[in-house]
Amino acid sequence: MALVVICGQPCSGKSTAAKCLAEALNESECKQTVRIIDETSFHLDRNQSYANMPSEKNLRGVLRSEVDRSVSKDNIIIVDSLNSIKGYRYELWCLARAAGIRYCVLYCDVGESHCRKWNEERREKGEAAYNDVIFEDLVRRFEKPDRRNRWDSPLFELWAHNDGVERSSIAIVDVVLYLTKKADSKSWDANSLYEMDRATQEVINAIVEAQSQSIGGPLANISIGQGLPNIDISRSVGLPELRRLRRTFIKLTGQTSLSGRPPPSDSNSAKRMFVDYLNRELGTIA
Repeated sequence: MALVVICGQPCSGKSTAAKCLAEALNESECKQTVRIIDETSFHLDRNQSYANMPSEKNLRGVLRSEVDRSVSKDNIIIVDSLNSIKGYRYELWCLARAAGIRYCVLYCDVGESHCRKWNEERREKGEAAYNDVIFEDLVRRFEKPDRRNRWDSPLFELWAHNDGVERSSIAIVDVVLYLTKKADSKSWDANSLYEMDRATQEVINAIVEAQSQSIGGPLANISIGQGLPNIDISRSVGLPELRRLRRTFIKLTGQTSLSGRPPPSDSNSAKRMFVDYLNRELGTIA
């Protein structure tokens, strides 16, 4: 039924996220078998697997082959690994597309310093950890997912350091909703979610850019395109708050689609709805 690719820096909470997602799916109305494919399933040591490029290539080949054998419309596969190379995520996306199943990426977005600290803590506890040379190399080569790419979309972002990782985490709840909704005229299908993700992020980018060029205070008439409403906000808004508003808007839109009209499937409609929402939440009119 679906393929979920979890990606992130080393020691960013990916395995915890995979476990929480699997538990949340099993507790939902999902009737499909949920399975996690990870390195430990094949008794692969993380330092040996990433010691050099041939070993790393072999690791990706082993995981990809297992995914290829396992994807079907009767189960949900969660790939718990770094999945740090965009070309490799593209290969996994192609497998999902060929199988005719849903696909999404869950990105554990954690800063390098926190990942480094968590890795050191694991080592001190005698748990599996990366050695310093391999850790720094993996951090340097990590290719962050980009929702503008089909193989990175729909993209759900989990801020493990700020919000923790639980079955009730917003990103995990959103993934469950996306995977378990029926594909009918009222569902939030992959194309609608892709357009919603991309459009709302473009609006956020426009606000951040406008604020970077201003000296504070209200920002009026931020244009996001011809024929679309302007953004009018009464104060400077930080990126964390903008991200929170964006997640809330997407969640509310998904809930509405279950009982009312479907979400927009084109970019301009999504932008118009999101701008209206932001103007209500942050507008100059109290």
